[in-house]
This record gives sequence, C-alpha cells and structure tokens, in this order.
Amino acid sequence: MIKKNYVIKLLGVFLLSSNILSQSISGKILDKNGDPIPGTNIIEKGTPNGTSTDFNGDFNLNLKKSPSILVVTSIGFSTIEKSVKGGEKIIITLQEENDILNEVVISGLATSTKRSNLANTVSSISGAQLAQVTAQSGFDSALSGKFTGAEIKANSGAPGGGISMRLRGVTSIFGDQQPLFVVDGVYVDNSSISSGNNVVSEAAGGGNTSTNQDDASNRIADIDPEDIENVEILKGASAAALYGSRAAGGVVIITTKRGKQGKPRVSFSQTVGFRSPTRLLGLRDWNATRVFDNFYSPSEDPVEDAENTANAQAVVNRFNQAVANGGLRDYEAELFDHTRISTTARFSTSGGFEKTDYFFGVTHKEEPGLVENTGYEKASVRLNIGQKFNDWLDLYVTSNYINSQADRGFFNNGNANRTVGYALAFTYPWENLSPSSDGLYPFGGAGSNVLETVALTTNRENVNRFIGSATSNVKILDGESNRLKLVLQAGFDQYTLRTTSIFPRELTYFRDRSTLKGAAISGTTVNTNYNLSAFLVHNLDLKNGLGFTTQVGTFFQDFDRNTVITVGTGFNGALTNLSLADNLSSQQTIRLQKDTGFFAQEEINYDDKIIGTIGIRGDKSTNNGISDKMYYYPKANLAVNLHRFGLGDLGPFNSIKPRVAYGEAGRFPNFNDQFTLTTPQFIGGNSGFAPGTFKGDPNIEPERQKELEYGIDLGLFDNRLLLETTIYDKKISDLLIQEQVPLSTGFTREIKNGGELQNKGIEIGLNANVIEKEDFSWDTNVKWWKNKSKITKLDVPAFTEGGFASSLGTFYIQEGFSATQIVGTYDADEYSAEEIARRDPEGDGFFVYGNAEPDFQMSWQNSLRYKNFDLSFLWHWKKGGDGINLTTLLYDLAGTTWDYDDTGLDPSGTLSNGDYRSSQAFVNPEPLIEDAGYIRLREVGLYYTFNDNVFKGFEKVKVGISGRNLINIFDYNSYDPEASNFGNNVLANNVEVTPYPAAKFINFHLNVNF
Repeated sequence: MIKKNYVIKLLGVFLLSSNILSQSISGKILDKNGDPIPGTNIIEKGTPNGTSTDFNGDFNLNLKKSPSILVVTSIGFSTIEKSVKGGEKIIITLQEENDILNEVVISGLATSTKRSNLANTVSSISGAQLAQVTAQSGFDSALSGKFTGAEIKANSGAPGGGISMRLRGVTSIFGDQQPLFVVDGVYVDNSSISSGNNVVSEAAGGGNTSTNQDDASNRIADIDPEDIENVEILKGASAAALYGSRAAGGVVIITTKRGKQGKPRVSFSQTVGFRSPTRLLGLRDWNATRVFDNFYSPSEDPVEDAENTANAQAVVNRFNQAVANGGLRDYEAELFDHTRISTTARFSTSGGFEKTDYFFGVTHKEEPGLVENTGYEKASVRLNIGQKFNDWLDLYVTSNYINSQADRGFFNNGNANRTVGYALAFTYPWENLSPSSDGLYPFGGAGSNVLETVALTTNRENVNRFIGSATSNVKILDGESNRLKLVLQAGFDQYTLRTTSIFPRELTYFRDRSTLKGAAISGTTVNTNYNLSAFLVHNLDLKNGLGFTTQVGTFFQDFDRNTVITVGTGFNGALTNLSLADNLSSQQTIRLQKDTGFFAQEEINYDDKIIGTIGIRGDKSTNNGISDKMYYYPKANLAVNLHRFGLGDLGPFNSIKPRVAYGEAGRFPNFNDQFTLTTPQFIGGNSGFAPGTFKGDPNIEPERQKELEYGIDLGLFDNRLLLETTIYDKKISDLLIQEQVPLSTGFTREIKNGGELQNKGIEIGLNANVIEKEDFSWDTNVKWWKNKSKITKLDVPAFTEGGFASSLGTFYIQEGFSATQIVGTYDADEYSAEEIARRDPEGDGFFVYGNAEPDFQMSWQNSLRYKNFDLSFLWHWKKGGDGINLTTLLYDLAGTTWDYDDTGLDPSGTLSNGDYRSSQAFVNPEPLIEDAGYIRLREVGLYYTFNDNVFKGFEKVKVGISGRNLINIFDYNSYDPEASNFGNNVLANNVEVTPYPAAKFINFHLNVNF
C-alpha cells in the first residue's frame, strides 16, 4: 500500500512537471538585421501575464493556457501578434515602425492612447527628428517647420536662442501667448527677462515704451535637444484643456530619454561647425556726386547755402582721400563677415536591469557669434533613473542641471544712436574708426563708434538651472479586466539668471561730463516653480468589447519670480564696480502665483471602433481677481474607426477615421492686472509713493477659449500613405484689454475683460513610406497649414498696438478685422477722395498696408537610406506675412542703404528707392511694410554608418556632414525676415530694428557607440 501511494505521488509530480513544461515557451526577438532587441515586451493576449527580453533578445514565459497568442511590442518597431503552443522555441523578427497610427500619444494627464484612436490632433516630433539631422543651437530652433499650426520666429541671430511661438494664430492682445512647456511633468518657465539696458539705449523713450527691446533670450533655450526622446504639441483646446488656464496658447510636452533593459549602451559624439552670415547687405555705390548730394541741404539764405555747400564739399574731400588711400571701408563686413568655429561634445550611457533603468547624458556646447565678443556656451548634465520596487510600486526620477553663458552684443532699437546696428546705419565708409596707438577710439560720425562698442561693451546672461521631477505609480488593483493605480507626480524648476551689462566711461559717447559718464547694470532673477499632482486611473475591460479609462486628480502649482536690476552711472576712470558709481538706482519686480484645481476624464473605447472622451478641468489662481473662484474647462471628443466595422473591400484604404473634438482652455490674467500700481515719489523732501498711470481691475477674470475641431484621417496602401486633415474654429472671449482712458481720471490705461477674437484654420499632413527595400528606403512627409484671425467683438474703441507709431506701421485692433492687420497714416493730399473713401471707409485716418499672418505655411521633410548612407532634409515655405522693416528706414535716413540708388519703388518712376522711401518717412509707412515670406532649407544631413567589422571594439561608428539654413530665398530687404525687436512678444513679432544678423551653419559629425 505504501509503495502504491508512493508510485501515485511520483506519477502526479511527473504529470505536473510535464504540464508546466508544456505551458512554457522560450524564444529570441531580432530586428531585420538579425540583431537582438533587448527590452521587448511579450504579453500573453487577454492576460496581464508577460515578460521582456534580456540584452541578448532572449525570453522565457509560462503561458496561462496553450495554445495562446503573444503580443510583441518594442519602441520603434511594429507590434505583431503570434500564435504559439507551450513547449515551443521561437524566433520573431520585428520590422521598424513605419505606421505612425500605432504611435502612443497623450490622452490625459496620466494616460495615453494610440494615435489611431485619437479624436484631436497632437503633433509628435521624435528626438531623432529634433537633433539627429543637424546640430541645433537650442531646443527652440529645433522646432521650426516641423509641425502644422505653428508660427515660430527667431527673434535675432544672436547666439543663445530666443524665439516667439504662436500656435493656431493670435490668442491674446495683452496676455502671454507663448505655449506652456512641460518637461517630464515639470511646468518650466520660458520668460524673456529684460537686462535693463534701456538706460543706455533709450529704446523705450521713443514711440514704444516697452522695455523688452534689449534682445534677451528666453529660457526654453536651456533645454538640451540631445536629451529629448519625444515632443508632443497640443494645439487644440480639446487636447490642451487638460492644462486649463495655462493652455490657451497650446502646450508643448517634452519627454526626455530613459534607459532600456539590456547591456549598458555608451555613446560619444563630437560636432564641429562653421557659422557664417546668412546675408550681408553691402555698401551703397558711392561716388563724389552722391556724397555731395547726400550731405548738401539747399537754403534760400545765400550765406547758409554757402556754408552748407562747404560742409558737403568737406565730406567729399574726405571721401576722395579715403578712396585714394586704399578705398572705402566696409564696416558691415568687418563686424559680421566672419566664419566662426563651434563645437558640441556629447557623452551618454544608459541601460537597464530587471527592475532598474538609468540614463546619463552630458553635453558641452561652445558657439562663438559672428560679432566679436559675442557667443554662447552651455553645459548640461542629465540623470534619469527608474526603479520598480515590486509588482505594485515604481518610481521614476529625472534631473537636469544647466549652466550657460550668452554674450548677446548690443543690438536692436535705440534712440541715442548707441546700439551697434543703429549706429552702423549712420556710419560712412570713408570714416576711420580704428583705435589710435594708445588704444583710444575716435568719435564716429554716427555719434558712436561701432568698432568701439563691440570691443568695449558687455551684455551677458549667465544661467544656473535645475529641473527635476519624480513620478510614482502605485498599483491598487491589477486584475485581468479591472485595474486601478495611483499616480503621484512632483516637479521642480529653479534657475538663477544673472545679467551683466557694462558700458565704460571711455566710450566716446560717455566722455563728455554731461552724459551718463559710463554705466554698469547688474540684474539677478531667481525663479522657482514647483508643481504637485495626484491621479487615480481606473481601467475596466468588459467582455463585450467596451473599455473604460477613468482618471481623476488634483494639483497644486507654485510660481515665484524675483528680479532685481541695479543701475550705476557716473564712473571715474575705467572701473565699473557698482560701488564706485556716482548714481545708483534699483528696481525690483516680484511675480507670485499659486494655482490649484482638479481634473476628471472618462474615455470609452468600443473595440477600437468608437472612441469617445469627456472631461473637465477646474482651476483657481491668485492671478484672478477673485482668487477663490473656480473656472471650469470642459472637453469632449469622438473618433470612429470605420474600417473596423467590416465594411468589405475598401480598395486602397486601410483606415478611415472621422473625428470631432471640442474643448475649452484659458489664460490667467497677468500678475499685476488686478492691482493699481504705485510709483515712488519725493514729496516735500520725503520719500513716498503715488498711484501709477495703470489702473487694475480687482475683479479681472481669465481669458476663455472655446474650440471646435473636426477632421478625417486616412490610411492607404497598407498604411504606407497617411493623410490627416483638420479644420478648426477657435473663439476667445473675455479678452484682456488695456483701454485708454481720459487723463482727467488720473490714469492713462485701464485693464478690463472686453472683447472676442476668432481664429479659423486648416491643417493638412501627409506621411508616405514611398520605398521600403533592403538596401533603399524613402520616407517623406508634407505639412500645410493656414490660419486667419478676426476681432469679432470689441468693447472699447479701436486702438493701435505693437509698433512704434502709426506713421511707421502698427497693428490696429478693430472690430470686424484681422487681429494682425498692419495699418498706418497716409497723406490725404496724395489721394483722391474716392480712393480715400475706399481705403479708409471708417475715416479713422489709417490705410491697411499689410497683415502679419502668413497666407499659408508648408514644409517638406524627407529621409532616404541607401545601404550605409542616410540623407535627410527639411524645406520650409512661408507664403506671405508682412514685416515692418525699420532697419532699411534708418539706412535711408542716413543715405547709406545698399539699394539707395536702385529704382522701381516710386510709382512715378522719378525717384530712386532710397529717395522715395525717405520722402514717405513718418507719413506713409507703405514702403516699410514688406513681404516677410521665404523658402528656406531648414536642415540637411548626410551620414555614413560603417559596418560592424570595420572598427573592432566599437558597436557603431557614424560620420556625417549637415547644414542649417544653407539656402534662404526671400525678397525681404534686410538680413532676414525672421527678426523681432520686441523679444518673445507674439503679437508684435514682425517689427525689425537693426537686429543681430542671422547665420547659417555647416557641421561635421562623429558618432560612436560602444
């Protein structure tokens, strides 16, 4: 009996072990080249049972049942499903992902979904598209031309970045229109902070009192493009509603790289680049007659006329002497016509184990500017670590430290003739501006010596910044069809910006005792942001094909910016220490904001056939007039995958998805809109303060945005051709308006919610995998987009905004017209009554001369591979969109314009271009308003990857050559149609006043993987 029981037990053990073996499966996952793919996920379909491959691509899995279906997924490769039986040993080859419909994109603050199920447009840009075609100066410049619905403009060519970015048109007049940037869950600051140079430039002393005319960079330039894994741009309100009152300008979500399971990966890259000017304007074709005419002013008084004649002849004599002594000097070429060598070194290592992954990257960039004593240097260090503690708890931490220095030069507008570009317009080529043997520079005819300004002045930004985040997922339920997790997230962004501007006493324009006698300006900004959020995410999958994804959460955000600018003037000698200044003044600006709220969303998915989402966000903020009032932003969208309904033969179509989405978003009022500010005063010898000229509104509310978008997505020829078309209608109400009020009130402007603005547009994207063969492939995509704006309601009289004066061209905010129309004055004596009635029907004294909004934009991106060669390039076409060119005006006033003696502008055909533009100056701005469209080769890169056996000890060696902005076709009569005198101001990003010239780049690359 005992023996019998023993035999039965032994037989049971044998049968059990046999069953386990029969349920076990093993295999290897490879790419098309036969190389293993570590970190591939293998899931038994319909169960949570799964595993992932090791660094050799191997895996083992005990099946729940046999036979079964395995779902195999890996980032960058197509997902496949394979039927298997227990006991098998299989090899699976994955193909690189060409079908972007399976791309995963954000659908909530803590959830994501496949693009094929998305009901609103979300543009995605991979890290490879950002940084692997050519070297980028910064993240901001890497975005241009790469997604629909955007107008991105570089503010100037100065090293260190600086852009204005507008998504789906103008969304505010006086509010911040820049999109919200979120890096790994951190709400990062993108301010452009003045350095205080206005005390020297006096730029704000003219027709525009804005103090952001000193060419400051904005802080998104700190982000290293090499660290980025993916960028998603939420343009529409349905997608951006997730972020509520910060999302009216759109949201840019940046995800940085993290390690993957497998053996450690080590890579090093070195880029050497050459920077040179995109365009030089050249000299006027001077001769003695033109010199005399330029400086002679006729007078009816014989004595005065004789004196004017003698003065003009003296200038001609200096001209003749300069020609005889070797020729005229081209100061523009001396300042700008250089080729500078830049370098970028990059080291990274990453890897992962069963429960831990890491990514570490270091970048050092050094980019000298075209102008002496300008340039940009940055060091960035990133460490991202993920840890899975057990089956129900994980933690992912990101950290990034940036240190940068940007020497921006002294450019843009000025009303004292001191900025380099401004003074260059009034510098004549027969002047000798070189220093004497003792190092002193002579006075220039312009009032300042441009060579001296470049050599002796300093305009520097130093940044120390830390960005970090932590995200934890806590699984509460983890069943086959019922899952619940808690997502906890914290983000932190802190930087210290130190600006240093030095204008020594020895400068020619400060030598006179009646001047400032030198200036030193020191600015310090400490900015600290942090955000906390918690979300519950519940997934419920029913057997009838219905799936529910529910998320609810709450958040808290704190923003604190403190800027102190100290100005010292009056120095004895060459020392510029602030403690030695005769006069000291300080200005402190504090910006505090706290936001709280909640978010809830329900996504219903019926078998990937019908996908609907509803959600709501509630926000309250200290920036609102009533800080405890909650403002609500709902969203709803619906997508239908018609091709999944078994409609029979669809011909060339693989996927057909009509979609519609509605959402609301907002924009908080500016920090000081609810306050009536005060200004310091001395009263009876005592210090005090008095109300300022700006009257706040204690009940000010956010701007509100409602947007309806609808479109259709089509996939053809096995989804090798994808077409995405979107039409949107965006309406902004409760516009923040600064109304001009009578001086008798004691104020000049009063803030109020008082208007409505509408944007309508269309976006079309076409992606095609044209050729896919073993030795050759070609992928291409074409993007086309167009937007039109209109002021549909205005509760105040029409007003000008954004320029210097109506006689020079400015925006005109007027009910029933475009928000970006450019108007100006006119000479009524030059036009008939009929034409005036036609062009100025309102009788407000303005003609419409142009519009800053482009007619359309289009980009064409290509990636070609032939054996070991890779070629990529990006063309960008901006059709139309006008700019206000005040650089040419200044040169005309000086008589130095490069095309002064050309003809073609004067309708009568009698005046040269320069004489005609000068004759119209400050009366008719039409000659200053120019087409700012262009066709530009944004990027091009050619690379060669060596075979594995060429360099032993190296996993991969890649060399290449690339370029940025190598071909630039435009008619705009200045350095570049992308320039802005007003920094990152989105409304007035088309006003140019002697900017730092734009540059093109040629780069040589070496990339090595160990």
